[in-house]
Amino acid sequence: MRDHRGMESEKDELRDAHGRSISDLRVSVTDRCNFRCQYCMPADGLPWLERGEVLSFEEIERLVGLFVGLGIEDVRLTGGEPLVRRDFPRLVSMLSAIPGLCDLSLTTNGYLLERDAGAIVAAGVDRVNVSIDSLARDRFFQITRRDALPQVMRGLEAIAAHERIRPIKVNAVAMRDFTEREVGAFVELARTSDYQVRFIEFMPLDADHAWTPESVLTGAEIRALIERTHELAELPREPSATARVYRFTDGAGEIGFINPVSEPFCGDCNRLRLTAEGKLRTCLFSVHETDLRDPLRSGASDAELEEIVRDAVWRKELKHRVNEPGFRPPARSMSAIGG
Repeated sequence: MRDHRGMESEKDELRDAHGRSISDLRVSVTDRCNFRCQYCMPADGLPWLERGEVLSFEEIERLVGLFVGLGIEDVRLTGGEPLVRRDFPRLVSMLSAIPGLCDLSLTTNGYLLERDAGAIVAAGVDRVNVSIDSLARDRFFQITRRDALPQVMRGLEAIAAHERIRPIKVNAVAMRDFTEREVGAFVELARTSDYQVRFIEFMPLDADHAWTPESVLTGAEIRALIERTHELAELPREPSATARVYRFTDGAGEIGFINPVSEPFCGDCNRLRLTAEGKLRTCLFSVHETDLRDPLRSGASDAELEEIVRDAVWRKELKHRVNEPGFRPPARSMSAIGG
């Protein structure tokens, strides 16, 4: 991980109207994906953005540099599936060179990770999260609609071979009547490796709109399943962390729970999202977006772009309201927003 703490900008940090300091940016580099996960996409996929609609590497570099100058410290590259973006390691190299960026991470489905692990490490990625929803090949196919588990596991091993890339987190979306059968295998993975396994509650971001409150298998329920056989002790939670992390009390392994539905962590949210076509989203569940691409392509100065960003961040939502009457999910699915 980089340490550029001595290079902070003299500009005022990004703050919203609720007093939260914003330091984390998720950047979607593509809306395209080589999986069709049931909690995200229809079986036939979605209409993809035209190439000209997607931000170029140079445009992403300029915007990330602008955000870092405003106090963003952590940047996570997402999709879609980021590794399907042609020449992706070159983008990593461009971003990792930005002065003041403390941490550059990646979320991937792992399918192309065996091919690209060495290149993205050399380019400057600090941390990697790999999404794996089942460790059984047939059930992995059921959820992703791709028979790809062996290749994903080889990718996981390929990135783990680079000791500088730590921690490596394995993320599983938790869905009722599916994930209960997966818990034991994921516990074994956590206890026999140095991967941190994390369960993420199913959120209303699926393109098929099949989500219901009843379909959410909560983190508390999964923890109860684990504690039938293993004692867990909660680790201290860092400010703005999305996960509650537990260590097995015998010292073997860590399990995390990201509970945005049952235990929202909006109060100390420090995140922004930039979509593949340059829309700034101040909440994962935003129904409003702020366009940065068109001003960028129309010749806006950095000062003008900064003013647009600050205005959008000031209006950042207090909370996502998933559990409240009248909640409206965003029109976009997770793949189009960026994970």
